[in-house]
Amino acid sequence: MTRKAYMIGTGIGNLAAGIYLIRDGGFNGDQITMMGLETHGANDGAPVKDYEDEYSNQALTNNKGFLAKGGRMLNEETYENLWDLLRSVPSLDHPGQTVTDDILNFDHAHPTHDVGRLMDDDGPRNKPNKDNYRHMQFTNKERYLLSKLMLTPEKDEETLNNISIAEWFVSTPHFFTTNFWYMWQTTFAFKRSSSAMELRRYMNRMILEFTRINTLEGVTRTPYNQYESIIIPMRKYLEDRGVTFINNRKVTDLEFKDTPLQDDIIVTGMKYEEVDNDNKEGHIDIAENDLVFDTNGSITDSSSIGDYDTPVKENMEYAPSAMLWKKAAEKFYSLGNPDKFFNDRTQSEWMSFTVTTNNHYLVNEIARITQQEPGNALNTWIHSTPLMSLVVHHQPHFKAQKPNESVFWGYFMYPRRNGDYVQKPVIEMTGKEMLEEFLGQLAAVDPSKDNIANHKQEIMDSIVNVIPTHMPYASALFNQRAVGDRPDVVPEHSKNLAFISQFCEQPFDMVFTEQYSFRAAQRAVYTLLNIPLSEMTPMHHYEKDPKVMARATKTMFR
Repeated sequence: MTRKAYMIGTGIGNLAAGIYLIRDGGFNGDQITMMGLETHGANDGAPVKDYEDEYSNQALTNNKGFLAKGGRMLNEETYENLWDLLRSVPSLDHPGQTVTDDILNFDHAHPTHDVGRLMDDDGPRNKPNKDNYRHMQFTNKERYLLSKLMLTPEKDEETLNNISIAEWFVSTPHFFTTNFWYMWQTTFAFKRSSSAMELRRYMNRMILEFTRINTLEGVTRTPYNQYESIIIPMRKYLEDRGVTFINNRKVTDLEFKDTPLQDDIIVTGMKYEEVDNDNKEGHIDIAENDLVFDTNGSITDSSSIGDYDTPVKENMEYAPSAMLWKKAAEKFYSLGNPDKFFNDRTQSEWMSFTVTTNNHYLVNEIARITQQEPGNALNTWIHSTPLMSLVVHHQPHFKAQKPNESVFWGYFMYPRRNGDYVQKPVIEMTGKEMLEEFLGQLAAVDPSKDNIANHKQEIMDSIVNVIPTHMPYASALFNQRAVGDRPDVVPEHSKNLAFISQFCEQPFDMVFTEQYSFRAAQRAVYTLLNIPLSEMTPMHHYEKDPKVMARATKTMFR
């Protein structure tokens, strides 16, 4: 009987697993079935109208413009699995090249150099005679605590069980007013309530970025949004090799073999619903030598969107992908604790807004005020109450963008807080009100005599749409956790089930990265097919490089 592989979820992790199965595991495409509720996972980006079916629970008055719920920061030095695997995926835009070529060639031609990383009351915090944000602003005690955290051995990670960053630095509240914290938290989406364990991993894995966090020179950008630059080529690779994609299918439960003492984990079947066919139920028999790869949690699950005149209608649904994990964890003791990540939105929620304009006036004004051209990473308004950040991409960001259109996005880390210019919680704002809040923040740091506030009507007339997006689990992967709360990629005693997501456990690497999903995919495939793990893609350990660490130490005192 031909061995089969079933992928639950069609995000980047399972797409990577499918390619590993074909490239390294000897599978044919027709042995692989991909099942999901949509086509993009967390790496999304499309015209607004393409999201209508996904958010059919809320009627929108405006389906024009574009939407990207967020952006994923890539890194050339530390995303080893991603670059290696995407070298096997042909470019759709440049025949004879690969997706890795596409991205790195674009990035090298448009290198990131952020000169307006932090914005305070009178513009970029990098002006002469100002508290230049290249300075980290640590006290000696903060240097000690951050070093102690970073140097905690991996074998002792459990000493950080359920400890938040706020608890780790409780004796030095000044830490949360430093340039370092403003930059680090908004670059990677940490909160004070986030896990100190995850901050430790980031400080080790991204130690190269510590020395250049003020310019974000290590950020690698894709030519277009990540759906068009990465997801579509990966899907095309798999489709060309005969992989079956079933969209709008929701797997609702896994069935397991009844084994002595319930030790062995063997999937024997799965139940599903066809969500575009009156929720018609179905069943798939799984043979013992078949493989099941589950996306056990997604940071964009239960999202909700609005439009220019419509606020979001908060989706209170427990993350669907995590619900399947939760059901499995109730049957086996070794499958972690999904409630740690999906039962406390206060730790994980934030809101983004995507702006589409019919001319380039606003983007040009943003460039003037922030002192940087589109494509140069991230600006954070450090005194904004809901903590607002902005990303203006290299244009165009979508292949379907018209030459006269601009698209950019921003996000608020604390959507329950009131705006400073619109006196209501961010989560209750329409797209228009979010734009007004943003324009208020922008005008507040505009040094020009002809302040941008004098051109508000001109800007409003240029707006095609503003899409607010609430993501209750956007930072759930950073929630406080203990060792064991995340299941191993291939749990102990599992014979045919693997987890691939930001919520599985593997050593050293850091979540909230495509690298983590790619590496989990490789680990899952290699483990279940008995390919030696020693043959996995080598990873860099810059935290063991004396020169890198010397520069990091110097940065601490900068």
